[in-house]
Amino acid sequence: MKVVLAGGSGQVGTLLARHWHAAGHEVVVLGRSVRPTPWRMVAWDAGRAFRERGTPGPWTAELDGADVVVGLAGRSVDCRYTAANRRAILDSRVDSTRALAAAIAGVRRPPHTWLQSSTATIYAHRHDAANDEASGILGGDEPGVPETWRFSIEVAKAWEAAAVATPLPHTRLVLLRSAMTMHPDPGSIFAVLLRLCRLGLGGTPGNGRQYVSWIHGRDFARALDHILGDTTLVGAINLAAPTPLPYREFARELRRAAGAWLGLPAPRPLLELGAFLLRTETELVLKSRRVVPGRLLASGFTFQFPEWSVAVRDLVARWRAAQR
Repeated sequence: MKVVLAGGSGQVGTLLARHWHAAGHEVVVLGRSVRPTPWRMVAWDAGRAFRERGTPGPWTAELDGADVVVGLAGRSVDCRYTAANRRAILDSRVDSTRALAAAIAGVRRPPHTWLQSSTATIYAHRHDAANDEASGILGGDEPGVPETWRFSIEVAKAWEAAAVATPLPHTRLVLLRSAMTMHPDPGSIFAVLLRLCRLGLGGTPGNGRQYVSWIHGRDFARALDHILGDTTLVGAINLAAPTPLPYREFARELRRAAGAWLGLPAPRPLLELGAFLLRTETELVLKSRRVVPGRLLASGFTFQFPEWSVAVRDLVARWRAAQR
């Protein structure tokens, strides 16, 4: 199987490239820069260049005859939502997705499957019930939430709209509404959370009632294998463990696994100050993301790590093993 990871030089792309390369598949990563890797890398220009030119670049040859293309491009949301950053966050997702759609439509032998990144952030901030694909409530109309939270939802909706805008009769499109993907690689979200925990800063942010949706990195890769093997799965699919939990419990289990007895709480005003100083947004920890994988479970997928208490112990153990 030939897999093309578009924008695949980041954390999730590296996780998937390593997974599929180890399984013996041909892996090609399209990235802004080319560096030595166990798999092949090809430079691509799907962002501003596509917006200015309106046609994809020479990298499209990699899609001709490929089995799978995975769209992963997007500027990090770990920043302040200034006007310039908002434009970069939106454009990096929409333009790269449009470029992929145009490339798939234009090659002689289009990929059988297009797995396009989306985000679980598309769902509403809520505590009362979980969001699955059938009954989940898309966000944007919640009363009393900050305007920056609505921006994230608008980006998610525009991202998905860009993927479905071009008819692709020969390619199955799956929108991956992913929760936080937890793996112990340096720079990953889990590595950041673990470091804060070990520094005594792994306490409860805000009131701790907001739900955290997550997925273990191994289950993330296995879920994509499952989707590739089940051609009935099309459209939006939630990639999240089946047991989201309130942040208070999420943080407590992380402290237990890390052996950290101290976890200073972070009231909302302190979080706002810290986010300003660190040039980020409090939405990343205060919005309630209660998302469950209804379609994955209904299609027979079995999680190796369905519970956070088990997953976090495995992640900490793997992180410690990598430090030796």
